[in-house]
Parts: sequence; C-alpha cells; structure tokens
Amino acid sequence: MKKIAIIGSTGSIGTQTLEVVRANKDLKVVALAAGNNGELLEKQVREFQPKYACISSEEKAKDLKVKLADMQVTVLTGMEGLLTIAQMDESDILVTAIMGMVGIRPTIAAIQAGKDIALANKETLVTAGHIIMPMAKKYGVQILPVDSEHSAIFQCLHGEKREQLSKLIITASGGPFRGKTRQELMNIQVEDALKHPNWVMGRKITIDSSTLVNKGLEVMEAKWLFDVELDNIQVVVHPQSVIHSMVEFQDGAVIAQLGTPDMKLPIQYALYYPDRKFLAGEHLDFAKLGTMTFEKPDMENFKGLSLALQAARKGGSLPTVFNAANELAVAKFLDHKIKYLEITDMIEESMNSHKFIENPTVDDILEVEQSVYEMIESRW
Repeated sequence: MKKIAIIGSTGSIGTQTLEVVRANKDLKVVALAAGNNGELLEKQVREFQPKYACISSEEKAKDLKVKLADMQVTVLTGMEGLLTIAQMDESDILVTAIMGMVGIRPTIAAIQAGKDIALANKETLVTAGHIIMPMAKKYGVQILPVDSEHSAIFQCLHGEKREQLSKLIITASGGPFRGKTRQELMNIQVEDALKHPNWVMGRKITIDSSTLVNKGLEVMEAKWLFDVELDNIQVVVHPQSVIHSMVEFQDGAVIAQLGTPDMKLPIQYALYYPDRKFLAGEHLDFAKLGTMTFEKPDMENFKGLSLALQAARKGGSLPTVFNAANELAVAKFLDHKIKYLEITDMIEESMNSHKFIENPTVDDILEVEQSVYEMIESRW
C-alpha cells in the first residue's frame, strides 16, 4: 500500500490524481490540502478519509471543522498546515499539485523529511531549481515529474546513460491561436483563450498554453530536472499532442514517448515508478491518427516563450520575475481587467525594471514575487 499526500487536491491535477487513486486499491490518501474550495475538499475528505485536511484561511478552516465534526480528520490551515502535511510520517510520496510559489516551502520540507516528490508545481523548479535539485540529491529523494512533457522525457531516459544525451525535444500543441498574428490576437477574449484544442487543464495553465508561456516554464523546469544546458533543449510545435516529448542521443537516435492527451498517465507513472499499471480510457490508435506534423514555435507573435528563454539564460532572480508577472497578468486577464497581449507586455516590463539577484534564497524569491506584484499594481 503506497500512502500519498496531495497539496492542491481540488485543482485539475489534484482531482485527476484522486481519479487514479479511485482506480487503484493499493493507493491510500493520507492528507489533502486545498486553496479555497472548501466545498470540494469536504467531499474529498469524506470519500478518501485522510488523516489531515488543510485549507488556506482560518475562516474556511473553522467552517470545515464544523462540517467534518463527524469525521476522524485533523483540519489544518495555511502554510503551517502545508508543512505539517509535507513532513508527516505516514506518507510515502507528496504530490505537489498546488499552484504558485507557495509550493516551494512544502517541497523543501518534504525533501528534508525524505519524501519522494511527484512534481506538478512548475514554480518550484522554475524559481528555486538551484535550491531544490541539490537538496533532493543530498537527501536521496526522487523528483518524479507529473507534467506530460517532463514525464515523457523521464520515460525516454529510463535505462539510458545521461552522458550520452544530445538534446531534449519538448513538444507544444501551439495552443488555440497557432498561426495567428499579433494583430489578430489584439481582441482575443477570455472564453476564446480557454478553449484548448487537445488538453483539459486548469484555467491558468490553459491561458499559459495559449501564450506559449507554459512552454517557456517547461523549458526552465527541464533545465533543472534533467541537468541540461538551455542550448540542449529544443521546442517543437506538434499540434496533434500525440508525442509528448523526445530525447535525442549522441548517435542521432531519437526516442519519443507517445500517448493520448490524458494527464492521468503521467500522474499514475509518477505514483508507481518504476512500475507500470493498466490505465483505463482511450489508448492510441495509429490507424485513426493518420498523420503527425511538426513546426517551429512562433516566438515573434507569441512572446511568452522568447521572454522565458531570456529569463532562463540570465537565471538568478529573473525566472521568478517572469513567473510572478505572468501569474498576476493571467489573473487580471481572467478577470477581464487587461487585454490578451498585455499579459506578455506586463511580463516584459517587469523583467526590464527588475533589480537582479544572482543567487536568490527562498526568502529572496518570495520577496521578489511580492515586489513584482506591487510594481504591477502600481503601474497597471
């Protein structure tokens, strides 16, 4: 029986992780943490009966305690609750499905407690990869990627010699606006940007996919996760989303991982690694697929990827600026407060006005995040 704790249980990855648990009787949920969705968290607690349940605010925690008075569960709150869950003795693996840089401290706590990490929180490595990866090595824990692209690379590298790696090839669907010019993107509405052609994801990551910001974050994450230089990472647009990513070796051989666009596959692979188990659902049918196509990413009309690469090359605190600016910009776009193209404008202005820190600590990272938020609010 593998015991798992999930932070971010009410989001897209969290709920799909629980679908995997439902289908496998040898998985046991021992802790659940949510942001603000107390109603769904209550339902999850009743179904999975964890030892701990955590929610962001004291007020929501009080309400949850009342509603779960008939259950044997300890209700926690805020960062203190997340850290308790991250370090609890009863868990074998922590699924970090929480959004934002709030995931950094729980990830560090879990690593220090010797827990393997099923990583779905991009921000952890994007902003603190220089801290997280050496720490994971020191404590002998595994960072198991849940993103479909990183899981694909992880699978392609299994059993191979890392020193014979030539480059990573990360695939991108191109999003719903592939082929459009900046002129055509000027009046894009929220509802249009939320219509991803292939994947069912949360609102924020769907917008990130449309701007190619998400692909930029994935490049930054892959740099740390697989210990490769940026020049050895290539992004290729693959509209069918069948090849989830590829690895090229020194002899020119390319190994790819293929499958239907279903996030439950990388989630289940991370939870059971190195084993594989049956996964219900539609499997790939090459006869129906017919063709697969590839093209270069359009970094001129979709500036998100080029800005991400600029941040990644500079390193230090700049990836934190990129990430924080994007988080607030996407939130403003979803609230209909800014236009679509202003998302990347906001990121670019934040990067240009930032006072660079070469080797930021966790406190530095969180302070930079706050300063970016304050700067944006003062100017936009």
